Amino acid sequence: MPLYKTITVNEGTKVLIWKIEESFEALSEGIVLTENCRQRVDGMKSDLHRRGFMSIRHLLAAEGYTDHDLYYDENGKPHLTDNKFISITHSFIFSAIIIGSEEVGIDIEKQRPKILRIAHKFTPIEEYRHLENDELIMRKLTMVWGAKESLYKSFAAPGLSFLQHIYVEEFDMEDLFTSAFVSFNGKEQAYDVNMLEFEGFTCAYALLSEAS
Repeated sequence: MPLYKTITVNEGTKVLIWKIEESFEALSEGIVLTENCRQRVDGMKSDLHRRGFMSIRHLLAAEGYTDHDLYYDENGKPHLTDNKFISITHSFIFSAIIIGSEEVGIDIEKQRPKILRIAHKFTPIEEYRHLENDELIMRKLTMVWGAKESLYKSFAAPGLSFLQHIYVEEFDMEDLFTSAFVSFNGKEQAYDVNMLEFEGFTCAYALLSEAS
């Protein structure tokens, strides 16, 4: 069982990360899907997406949940039937969930040079030119993207813009922590964002800030 990492963030919040090494058939064993989710996975053309989908169900099972305990609202945001908060992510060979007693968000991103080409869509690229080389810029941008994605998933409001409405405070890459906030439609919400790097991937997870 490739449960890659478990992080107990606090008494009410846990992160679980899965490294997807099994076949779809192996991941399907012991998992009972709702009819809607069965149709979704059957319609996926990518084997990696199908395996990622099933690996999430194993992460749920690790915390005592089944597919029937998970549902999505009109904005596509996942929820649990016991009223705990959940966020889900999948990128290539890794998937993860975060479950908490308050709003949470999580994202995993593969560190890829292409992020330098799209950075202007989510952050002022000029702020990163002081870094020594493209690899460091790539890593920092991936952290910022993951942080913003985790807030986007937690806030979950139609029309929310990464560039205009989500701000990530400057941070030291060695700290793997930053503050961030959303300001949208008259509502402001502050978050604390933790990050970790592994095997060429970056994971960011956000919790409501106690200062907000």
